[in-house]
Amino acid sequence: MLSAGLPQGAVPKLERPGPLRDRVYEALLELITTRALQPGQHLVESELAGHLGVSRQPVREALQRLNTEGWVDLRPAQGAFVHEPTEEEADQLLTVRTLLEAEAARLAAANAGSAGVAALEELCEEGERAVAADDVDAAVAFNARFHAKIMELAGNAVLAELAAQVDRRVRWYYTPIARQRGRQSWIEHRGLIAAITGRDEQAATRLMREHTEHTRRSYHAREES
Repeated sequence: MLSAGLPQGAVPKLERPGPLRDRVYEALLELITTRALQPGQHLVESELAGHLGVSRQPVREALQRLNTEGWVDLRPAQGAFVHEPTEEEADQLLTVRTLLEAEAARLAAANAGSAGVAALEELCEEGERAVAADDVDAAVAFNARFHAKIMELAGNAVLAELAAQVDRRVRWYYTPIARQRGRQSWIEHRGLIAAITGRDEQAATRLMREHTEHTRRSYHAREES
């Protein structure tokens, strides 16, 4: 077992093609993003290697890469630990997310066709079902897909590339408040769909800014709930 354990079935299988070190990196990053590996958790190379069915070398390489990217802290004489984000780090990331997604919503309202709107409605229905079933992991996944779809409908490749760089960290911060945000988040998504359907760029921008700001405030208030 890992030092703090992993939920049953949390360890992904390394089935995708590509260099082993990259697959191990992706598996560990997914475990961190979903908080199967919690902030501050001690990461023991031999234990991770055993769970993933690989040698320690690709695990060591993956941890070094994750350290470079700020997901893991390598401490001399202590080992590797999942990074514990500061409130300032979270605030800066979520503020940037607001800027990117507000513009994406505006562009989606200008450009989205009926097929795009239908895709948003389907994702919203799936998210609402996940919330009703109290399936936090599914709700987080559908939330990410909903926002990614709006970014796709915006039709701006540079904006999408920038958003992709922060997407995983947004999921990391959103996971612990997903249940708290719950149904209200999807009510706000419905409002966004209405603004995009009506091609109301100003409303879409405002609603997305308010929506992401609610998430930012909820993250900072999570310890009080």
